[in-house]
Amino acid sequence: MVEYIANYSAYWLIFLLTITGLYGMLVKKNLVKKLIGMTIFQTSVIMFFVASASKWNATIPVVDPNIGSAATSLYINPLPHTLMLTAIVVGVATIGLAFALLMKIYHQYHTLDEPQLLERMR
Repeated sequence: MVEYIANYSAYWLIFLLTITGLYGMLVKKNLVKKLIGMTIFQTSVIMFFVASASKWNATIPVVDPNIGSAATSLYINPLPHTLMLTAIVVGVATIGLAFALLMKIYHQYHTLDEPQLLERMR
């Protein structure tokens, strides 16, 4: 059992980050804390895709004459890593826009607490 947990320690860390991010988004009342929870959740999803696409003792996807083209299991698929780079860029843009919106909300309503904000918007 201990060996199983040790072999999948990256996935356990990703699971804990996912739960932490979901907790922050669903339970917290402050909008900044919700945004931080969303960022943690997004990071855990990116880490999951990168961890699941990596292989031990694999090489880049350029045909190596020593390995040959028949042993495709010895090559890494670069597509998930490339897509996660795009997800990181989109995530940074989303977070920047969200912080700008939070600043606008704070200047207009003088609070970032969700129940108070909903009450003041009525």
